[in-house]
Amino acid sequence: MNSFMKCVNKTSRCAALFRGERLEEEGISGYQDVYILVVCNHPGISQDQLARRICVNKSNVTRQLTLLEQNGFVTRKPCPRDRRIMEVFPTDRALEILPKVREVNREWSDYLMEEFTPAEREQLIGMMERVMNRAVERLIRDRKGEPDA
Repeated sequence: MNSFMKCVNKTSRCAALFRGERLEEEGISGYQDVYILVVCNHPGISQDQLARRICVNKSNVTRQLTLLEQNGFVTRKPCPRDRRIMEVFPTDRALEILPKVREVNREWSDYLMEEFTPAEREQLIGMMERVMNRAVERLIRDRKGEPDA
């Protein structure tokens, strides 16, 4: 099993470096692209929901959102119904780079999968989705049922 996690972790780190190099001129890192994707697809998402959706600690989300806000990619506003909840919205700048973020992610995925047959791709994606779902289930169970993971 160590080999499996080694492969997953190394692939993830390589992906972040790839995205970081491709998105550097846009002003975001290889770890911030997921924030752009989620916030643009779910304007007004709360910071807590964002943390659960991308499986990142709340403190890391706060730190990254602060940087993204300083660089003009997101804005945070208190929720009108509950002022303790911060909602996150994309700015025009985030919406402008969204197509490039998607393209960089697609380019990476296409590169990784190019030597696989269509059947192998489907099978691998299906198995990785099962692995991901089990990981999320375990995280939710250990956190005592937090929704929206």
